[in-house]
Amino acid sequence: MTSPRTAAALAALTLLTVTACGGGGSSSGDEMHVWMYQDTLVVVQEGAVERFNADHADDGFQAVIDQVPGDNYVERLRTAMGSGEQPDVFFNWGSGSIAPYAEQGLLEPLDDLLAEDPEFADAFLPSVLESGKVDGVQYGIPLRGTQPVVLFYNRAVFEEVGVEPPETWEDVLSLVDDFTEAEVTPFALAGADPWTEQMWLQYLVDRIGGPDVFARIAEGDSEGWRDPAVLEAADMVVDLVDRGAFGDSYASVSYTEGGASTLLSEGRAAMHLMGSWEYSTHLDQAREFAENDLGYVEFPPIPGGTGDPANVVGNPTNYFSVSADGPHVEHALDFLRYTAQDEYVADMVANGEVPTTANAEEVLADSPNPEFATFQYELVRDAPHFQLSWDQALTPEVATPMVTEIEALFNGQRTPQEFVDALAAL
Repeated sequence: MTSPRTAAALAALTLLTVTACGGGGSSSGDEMHVWMYQDTLVVVQEGAVERFNADHADDGFQAVIDQVPGDNYVERLRTAMGSGEQPDVFFNWGSGSIAPYAEQGLLEPLDDLLAEDPEFADAFLPSVLESGKVDGVQYGIPLRGTQPVVLFYNRAVFEEVGVEPPETWEDVLSLVDDFTEAEVTPFALAGADPWTEQMWLQYLVDRIGGPDVFARIAEGDSEGWRDPAVLEAADMVVDLVDRGAFGDSYASVSYTEGGASTLLSEGRAAMHLMGSWEYSTHLDQAREFAENDLGYVEFPPIPGGTGDPANVVGNPTNYFSVSADGPHVEHALDFLRYTAQDEYVADMVANGEVPTTANAEEVLADSPNPEFATFQYELVRDAPHFQLSWDQALTPEVATPMVTEIEALFNGQRTPQEFVDALAAL
């Protein structure tokens, strides 16, 4: 690893978990560094790096993956991007998550790359590519499968208690009582990572008031938080907490350390509202459970709500972006093309992901669980609206305090009205 040029860069880079050959996040003359959010899905990108390196073996150049622990990925990336020691290629969520870097000229525009290689451009669903743009300029290329938030459940626990998965909100409340009586936590919740709590509010606000509520907020109107749908959603969250829907210790349960997922797979929790990557997590950590007892349904409608029950929330996908001032821009642009290769798509499907490539439907039969892959694909395909996660749709200056306020609401440190007022003040 080359020596960092600033103390800030050193602080960020020493926290990296490096899983490929080479060192941290700064680039040396013959190494291109690819930052990845550390999780079980990174094996797909590792395969792409291996193929890229094999293709460049003769010129003595190689790419290395730096896995960055997920709990502080955003903060560490922000430090690195401001330090002059940016990664050559880095994982992100598109949209608001990269807008500040685009505005500062730190990202390489990708429109020319797509224009010069129409086959590459046409490999992805247009709606997914759209979320990799900032002010109409392409800065992100899809690197993972689509990631809607799904209501997962433990089939064995449901059978033991003698109940069925929820189809209505009344069913949800009834199940909370049933599982509490059976001494099973109704919903696993990783409150130590409050972005997981955000998923509940995203669905509730959308089901109650439709996508226009958050669209107003995302466009910069902070008074949009005062929409009645937000207050009603906050009231419903407090009601769930008071009913014991998440148990007593959810505030200390971690997602990045696998705590919430383990509660579900071990039968200590009955349900878990989580992104579709939860399937891959269980496939890696509790394969027998994933193959036999992991169930999944759509988030139910809300009585009197105006939002379409077919709407979904989550991440259309994750993206790779390229640092504009890095020493390996041309190699980085070449590396992006590997995300559309047949081998890459096959690896995604084998790992339980649903690709965002235009031919995804043709390869789902090769998934470890074709039934779940098809469910997920059709969920996204048929959704009238796919809401990008709030903390990725908004700029970090708003998203970070918003997530803090969501955590305070779930922990009983804010009343619903105080929650609304605090968000409007952002």
